Amino acid sequence: MTTTTTRTATPVAPSRGALTPLGLDEVRVTGGFWAHRQQVNAEASLAHIEHWMEREGWIGNFDAAAAGTLGPGRGGREFSDSEVYKLLEAMAWEIGRTGDDALEARFTAIVARVAAAQEPDGYLNTNFGRPGQPARYTDLEWGHELYCFGHLFQAAVARLRTRPDAQDGLVDVARRAADHVCAAFGPDGIGSVCGHAEIEPALVELGRATGERRYVEQAALFVERRGTGTLADIELGRAYYQDDVPVREATVLRGHAVRANYLAAGAVDVAVETDDDGLLAALTTQWENTVARRTYLTGGQGAHHTGEAFGDDFVLPPDRAYSETCAGVGSVMFSWRLLLAQGDPRYADLVERTLFNVVATSPSHAGTAFYYTNTLHQRRPGTVPADDVASPRASSSLRAPWFAVSCCPPNVARTLASLAALVATRDDDGVQLHQYVPAQVRTALADGTRVELDVETRYPSDGVVRVRVANDVDREWTLTLRVPGWAAGATLAAPGEEARTVAPGSVGVTRRFAAGDVVELRLPLVPRVTVPDPRIDAVRGCVAVERGPEVLALESVDLVAAGAAPGVDVADVRLDVDAGLREVDGRVVARVRLGAPEDRSWPYGGGQDVLDGGALDVPLVAYHDWANRGPSTMRVWLPV
Repeated sequence: MTTTTTRTATPVAPSRGALTPLGLDEVRVTGGFWAHRQQVNAEASLAHIEHWMEREGWIGNFDAAAAGTLGPGRGGREFSDSEVYKLLEAMAWEIGRTGDDALEARFTAIVARVAAAQEPDGYLNTNFGRPGQPARYTDLEWGHELYCFGHLFQAAVARLRTRPDAQDGLVDVARRAADHVCAAFGPDGIGSVCGHAEIEPALVELGRATGERRYVEQAALFVERRGTGTLADIELGRAYYQDDVPVREATVLRGHAVRANYLAAGAVDVAVETDDDGLLAALTTQWENTVARRTYLTGGQGAHHTGEAFGDDFVLPPDRAYSETCAGVGSVMFSWRLLLAQGDPRYADLVERTLFNVVATSPSHAGTAFYYTNTLHQRRPGTVPADDVASPRASSSLRAPWFAVSCCPPNVARTLASLAALVATRDDDGVQLHQYVPAQVRTALADGTRVELDVETRYPSDGVVRVRVANDVDREWTLTLRVPGWAAGATLAAPGEEARTVAPGSVGVTRRFAAGDVVELRLPLVPRVTVPDPRIDAVRGCVAVERGPEVLALESVDLVAAGAAPGVDVADVRLDVDAGLREVDGRVVARVRLGAPEDRSWPYGGGQDVLDGGALDVPLVAYHDWANRGPSTMRVWLPV
C-alpha cells in the first residue's frame, strides 16, 4: 500500500491505501451538471437550512444551554444538534471551495454559539445532563449523543483542512469533546457503543487530521464492541443498530440503512489505519453482497419504511422503497473509502450511480425543498406541502421545505459542497479520474512531479471526455480513466495513437506527457433497457430505461403532454420494447401502449391486459428531475 502524509482539503484522507484522494485545493469543478448543483447549494440551500434551524430552535438550543435556561422545553428531536454540525461542515467546505466572506461570518457566529454550550470536561449536548433532562449516557440505544459528537468532529475536520489557521475555535471544541469521549468510553470506561453509528468514521478522520492516535484507537474499540450485545434488545431487534453480529463476522449490510453504511465506512477507516486485512476483507464482502442483493437500480438502499431498514435479499419493492437520502450519502462514504483502500473502479461506479440518482434527486431545482425518501413508483399525485410547516419525514409525497427529522437536507448540502473531493486521486505512478465533470486538476505526485489537467466534458449529456494536459512533465506517468460498467463499446484515443475500444473497468495511458496533449474517452451514451434479476419479485415482468449513469422514469405530466386521454396514467401503460428507444431534442423517447385489465368482481383467476388505447411516443425524464413540475405519478420499472 502507498503511504501518504499529505494533508489535503478532503473529507477522507487515509494514511495509507491504493489511492490518495485529491481535495478541494487540488480539484475545482468548473461547470456542468455538478457545478450547477453546487451553485444552487451555495446560493439557496445553505441559507434555507440555516433559516429553518433558527426557526425550529435547533441552533437556539445552544444559546439556552449556555445561559442555563435549557430544560425539557428544548426544540427538536434528541439528535438535532447533529444537524447544526452538518450545516457547519457544509459551510466549511463551501468556504474552502469559494472563500465566501459572508458565509465565513455566518459560520463563525454559529460556532461561537455552539462553543459557549460546551461543558468544562468537554461534554457537549443540548438534550442531556441538565435539570429536567435525562442524565448523560443513560440512553445509548436512542439518545444519539455519540452520533452528535461524530458530526461535530467531521465539521471540525472540514474546518481544519480548509482553514487550518482559523481562530473560530471549532477544532478546539471538537478536540475537547473527543478527549472526553476517549475518557468516558475508553478501555476502562463505559463498555458500549452508540445506537446510531457515526462517531467511528469521525473519530478516525479527526485522528488523521490532528495526528492524535488515541482517536483512531477509540474508533477501533467502538467497531470491535459492535455486535457483541452491549445495547439493549428492542422490538426491531439488535440488527436495527448492527449490534447482532460482530462487524468482522457479518456478510451483508442489514438493519437501519444509514446506521449500517456509517458503521461500514468507519470500519473501513479503522481497517486501513490499523492495517487489518481481515476486517477489510469482511467489509468488502458486505459491500459486494449488499450491492448484488439489497440495492435499488438508483443506488438507493433501504426497502422498509419500518426501521428505515434493508430488506432481505432481493426484497426491493419500487412503490414502497424507502431509499433514504442519508443512506445514499452513507453508501457513497462506504464505497469511496473502499475505492481509496483497494483502487477497484466498481466502487466509483456505485458512487456515480448514487450521486446522480439519490443525492441529486433529493433537492428541488431551487434547492429549497427535499426528498427524505426516494420512491421508484408514485401511484398517486403528490400533495404540495405547506412551505411554513415541517413535514413528517416519510409522509411527503413531494419535496418538502423541512422535516421534523431533517437529517437529509444538511447531509446533501455537505456532500455537494465537498463533491470535488470525489473526482480524482493519485498514486505514485499517476492520476486517476473517477467522476467526469468539467474540472481543473492541479496536484503533485509523491516524488513532487507536478501534474496539471483540464477536463472538458458535457457528461452526462454526451459521453465525450477530453483530458488536456496543461504542463510538461519530465518523466513518464499514467493517466487512468474509469470506464463505467454500463459502457461496453467505449473508445479511447491517446496522443499519436488510433482510437481503440476499451472494456469497462479502468484504462491507463502511460507516457511522458507534454502540455497540450489530449486523451479522449468516448462513452456510448445511448438509452438502454435494463432487465431486473428475476428474484426481485416486485418488478418481475418489468424493465427500466437508463442512459449513461442516469436512471429514467415515466412521469404522468409527460404522458398527458404526449396526448394521452384524460384519466390515463402511468399505471395504464406497457413499454413496447420492440419499438426501441430514440432521442429527440435531448430527451429519451419510448413507445408505450395504453390499456389496462378489465375490472372484475374478484381479482384472480384470469384476465389479460386490454391494450386498446393505442400507442404513444412519450419522453422519459431523468429520475433526479422528476416531481419538479407539480404533482404527478411516476414509475421507473415499466411493464412490457
